[in-house]
Amino acid sequence: MKIQIDYGTSGTWIEVPDKNLVKILKMKASAPIDNPMANIQAAIENPIGSAPLSQIASGKKSACIVICDITRPVPNKIILPPILATLEASGIKRENITILIATGIHRPNLGDELIYLVGEEIAANYKIVNHYSKQKETHTNLGKTSRGTDVLIDSTYINADLKITTGFIEPHLMAGFSGGRKLICPGIASLDTVKVMHSPKILEHLNAREGVISGNPFHEESLEIAKLAGMDFIVNVALNENKQIVGIFAGEMEKAHEQGVAFVREKVGDSVPEPVDIVITTSAGYPLDATFYQAIKGLTAALPIVKAGGTIILAAECREGLGSPEFSQLLRQTKDIEIFMQNILREDYFVVDQWQMEEYVKVLRKADVYLFSKGIPATDKNNIFAASIDSIEEGISKAMKKHGENARIAVIPKGPYILAGIENSSI
Repeated sequence: MKIQIDYGTSGTWIEVPDKNLVKILKMKASAPIDNPMANIQAAIENPIGSAPLSQIASGKKSACIVICDITRPVPNKIILPPILATLEASGIKRENITILIATGIHRPNLGDELIYLVGEEIAANYKIVNHYSKQKETHTNLGKTSRGTDVLIDSTYINADLKITTGFIEPHLMAGFSGGRKLICPGIASLDTVKVMHSPKILEHLNAREGVISGNPFHEESLEIAKLAGMDFIVNVALNENKQIVGIFAGEMEKAHEQGVAFVREKVGDSVPEPVDIVITTSAGYPLDATFYQAIKGLTAALPIVKAGGTIILAAECREGLGSPEFSQLLRQTKDIEIFMQNILREDYFVVDQWQMEEYVKVLRKADVYLFSKGIPATDKNNIFAASIDSIEEGISKAMKKHGENARIAVIPKGPYILAGIENSSI
């Protein structure tokens, strides 16, 4: 069977033997909302668990709106105009409105990327700044969480009279689901805070994974941090397989996010009867598959349905290579994943981006990885614990030699945007 999977900006077609194909896991079909900008406006006027945004904004002198960075396909050009118009109509001057890009510890988004994120008109007429997690002096210390995490949050956000976050809700490999509280931490938190949030004591917890909110220490810590920082209003959306808006969840941080998570869980959940030998997955195409760092999310998304000792075949363009300099160096220098795990469990050891390598180790401990990528240099392909393949079909052929001619294959064309599981199991 020919199947189209996400890869870069245009996708790619693959051929999977019919007799081996168990299932193509995908989102439930959802028609996009008509006139989404008008519906955003309606949602902020009739929010979930909150007064209307115009009422909250009344009397405020300044506002900060947090948006996701370039790695997330958030439709900011649709979400932002109604918010900005409401703030100005409520008396907040344009020069006192700041759009803050929640880069986490990622690189800043500058120049043409700003236009890509928000559109030419907003880029030209509003103040837009990037969050820089390593510049500790640009953060405000808000004390500690109940777990003892030092909470340092971008001062641009803390100093604003009105605090708004935007984003979209999807399964997340650590937080259960993205959106809501996650725009604050790790979105605009200091590296000092992020490294605790991404430490093994949290990430090695069995509930710190896709689809799990209840009992997830990452979610709980991030929510507590968001409450310390304050969040007056959120506007989160759900997207269909074409990245069109199918749900809008605006209002109070917890209540609006909770409704959004319930909606998204029902739309993106799919399952197979039992674990399969081979999973073909992606990192949902551009922008998420721009680096191998981000593409690891496609691998962890396949973990629940691949059998122990199975094979995961990943298609990810990785046009920007492995990722940050720190992650690239860590991946190249790691020769033994068990020694790496021993190192990060030490109190005196810390390397930026070690958490994504830790997530990768979870995959490598369970399955072999084959990688189809035209963006990763040949010099790196032999140093990342994945067998390089020139096509998905080559990967299937090699995997079937390992698992036999009756190997069971599942395909996840949109990788981490799907909450994959086993039938009749609960998350």
